[in-house]
Amino acid sequence: MTDQTALWVFGYGSLLWNPGFTPEEVVVARLDGWHRSFCMSSIHHRGSPETPGLVLALDRAPGAVCTGLALRAPEAERERVIAMLRERELVSAAYLETHQPLALTDGRVVEALTYVIDPEHEQYVALDLEAQARRIAGAVGGRGPNDEYLFNTAAHLTEMGVHDPDLDWLVARVKALHAGG
Repeated sequence: MTDQTALWVFGYGSLLWNPGFTPEEVVVARLDGWHRSFCMSSIHHRGSPETPGLVLALDRAPGAVCTGLALRAPEAERERVIAMLRERELVSAAYLETHQPLALTDGRVVEALTYVIDPEHEQYVALDLEAQARRIAGAVGGRGPNDEYLFNTAAHLTEMGVHDPDLDWLVARVKALHAGG
């Protein structure tokens, strides 16, 4: 069964724990062909132009699978939710607003508003995990410390039963960096 009328939003990073709206329905979902990656330099929300942080983005990767949440917005709030998401997610145009097919754990397939990285944008970065950890450990932006973003996202994925080895490694490494390691 495919639902083409409702506004679904795919949460894979901060939308997992801070969607900015109260969803009418939340379902664990899978997006094929993309992976969650700290590949966007953050100069607004979790860093600054002087000390950029990193935020998660969906980076295209054939064969990859990203597990997150499908969040169904209330129909009466559709336009407000879209406007809020655009203001939040498109602040620097590093994300592209797309619609992607999500496979929900209950068997439905829905088209979801999904923000993915523009690999041609200047904020797109490909850093090894150590460089990611060092950036995340030291950056603060308009929405708070970069490590808070990492810790909240990793905790919510763990609560969902989603194992992300890169995020687990980053959490441990950032904590070690804060402890002087």
